[in-house]
Amino acid sequence: MRPSILPAKQATRLCTFCQRQLQQHRRITTARDLQAPSTEQHETSTLAPAARPQISLSHIAKSSTTTRRAFTRSAHLQTSQPSTATASTSPSAGTDAAAAAATTQPRVPQTHYEFFPRTLPSGPPPNGPFTIDVRALRREFLGLQAGAHPDLHPSHLKARAQATSARINEAFRTLESPLLRAQYILSLRGLDVANDETAKVEDKELLMAVLEARECIEEAGEEEELEPLRIENEERISESEDRLQELFEKDDLRGAMAEVVRLRYWVNVRESIVNWEKGKPVVLEH
Repeated sequence: MRPSILPAKQATRLCTFCQRQLQQHRRITTARDLQAPSTEQHETSTLAPAARPQISLSHIAKSSTTTRRAFTRSAHLQTSQPSTATASTSPSAGTDAAAAAATTQPRVPQTHYEFFPRTLPSGPPPNGPFTIDVRALRREFLGLQAGAHPDLHPSHLKARAQATSARINEAFRTLESPLLRAQYILSLRGLDVANDETAKVEDKELLMAVLEARECIEEAGEEEELEPLRIENEERISESEDRLQELFEKDDLRGAMAEVVRLRYWVNVRESIVNWEKGKPVVLEH
């Protein structure tokens, strides 16, 4: 290696000088590096307004208004949708409820005939016959009573069961008797013969027969003496029922009313014979 031509002290001084120059260079470089970000920020701040993104107060207000409207619309939809669904489904729901109620709840009979659909499927005259099968009517009556007995129902339904049972009893008693049945049929047509005090028969032969029957009952000393009268009276009742059948088939209501009054006389004679007691006076009501 080539030896230095400078003295040792001079070489040391030169190295110290170089070191100072190097430190100064480093300080300058560090200063430049520190000034670079601030310079870039200054350049950015001095850009044109069009080059910088701006958020004005009007834009913020519009955004707030839009957001508020969207929220209000959403809340309105959430509130109105259930009511709309309810409104749209309420008619069908009401129809379904009515149909279900009609299906689960049995129809209440409007006439005595409707209590016995098996025995009297055609209803009262003129659609159905006047004469009926009393034995079949009784069988159906017993079946209805067995199902409507109050003891077979819970406590909160006992009152309804009692009312139904009473209506079934009334219907059976009315339809079982030809006289009550005929009066009931006429009442369905607006003719109240049962409570009409003016409904009398002007047939003199009928009135004479009724008076003779009363005298025979009152003068009888023994019950066996009334047997011929009983047989004759039952024939008259049977003839009257047959005439009612014909009159109801023809829908002759006026003729049926007159025949009901005749039948009522013969039924009174029957009851007087059944309830006969020696020396008891007989009162025959028309």
